[in-house]
Amino acid sequence: MTKRTLRGTVRRKRRTSGFRARMQTPTGRRVLRARRRRGRKRLTTV
Repeated sequence: MTKRTLRGTVRRKRRTSGFRARMQTPTGRRVLRARRRRGRKRLTTV
């Protein structure tokens, strides 16, 4: 099976939506706080 067109690379995904990327901005920290409050098992995608 061939890969689809819209698959991003893991590195880019980590840089934009990984845990460390979230922690670096106030908005990202707010996202994590909201996800913790909702009781998410996984806070970030990667």
